[in-house]
Amino acid sequence: MKDRKTVLRFFTIPEWQKEQDFLRQQHKNGWKFTGVNAIGFYHFDKCEPEDVVYQLDYNPNGTAHKGEYIQMFHDCGWKYIQDYAGYSYFCKPVSEMNGEEEIFCDNASRLDMMKRVFQGRVFPLILFFFLLILPNIYLQAHFSSLINQILLILFMGLFFLYLALFAWFGYQFWRYWKSLQ
Repeated sequence: MKDRKTVLRFFTIPEWQKEQDFLRQQHKNGWKFTGVNAIGFYHFDKCEPEDVVYQLDYNPNGTAHKGEYIQMFHDCGWKYIQDYAGYSYFCKPVSEMNGEEEIFCDNASRLDMMKRVFQGRVFPLILFFFLLILPNIYLQAHFSSLINQILLILFMGLFFLYLALFAWFGYQFWRYWKSLQ
């Protein structure tokens, strides 16, 4: 029998709760999460099925004081797994919990994490949009060569893709914010 497996899964920036649920379900099915690498390759080791809660915290600044950061969670019973793409992964068996327990103690800290995600992930995309995509659309529209027309179509495609992404992220952030109210 195979003792390790790798699963390819993709979660968008605002889907961190779905990622947590996915990891928890895998553990319930007898696969303990050991890490994620590349884009979407989740690694698991075979284990006894158990209900284990996985929590993600987006705190790229936590790596500056990594020892203290991890110790803070360890003191609350959370096991540190890894850091990946700004997120820190923690887990804790349900049997060690006192009721509904999360790494966030209140709605303000949950919302603060979402703000960190927005600043760390979405804000750079907005900068890229305004500093690269929009100026290139303007520039390519003023030239009539074939290459400029191809580039214009490419940048227009990126323009609409980014608009759709911003709308999706905005909707997810709004929905999450509303769920905390």
